[in-house]
Amino acid sequence: MNHFIADIDLISPYSEDFVTLIPFQRQKIDTMMGDGVIVSYSLSLDRSKLWVTFIAESEEEVYNLIGTFPLIEFMEPTVYELAFHNSISNNFPVISLN
Repeated sequence: MNHFIADIDLISPYSEDFVTLIPFQRQKIDTMMGDGVIVSYSLSLDRSKLWVTFIAESEEEVYNLIGTFPLIEFMEPTVYELAFHNSISNNFPVISLN
């Protein structure tokens, strides 16, 4: 599995249709994060861009995953494969409650 980052331009982020879909988008992202498909999800302060880090087999798989986003009709994504992705959460051991 490889890391990819999606640089997503948001189109018409203030339309009524866009705003109506935000809760569904958040639910989808939360599910994908819980499944370990999305590593991080960031929104620019001006709300014109999203950056999403994925773990996937290919760039095509990432585009297919983005295609399932409820807000896809308002998005123009560009996907880049990363050489590596470091974050503070990568350094914490997984705790088992067993």
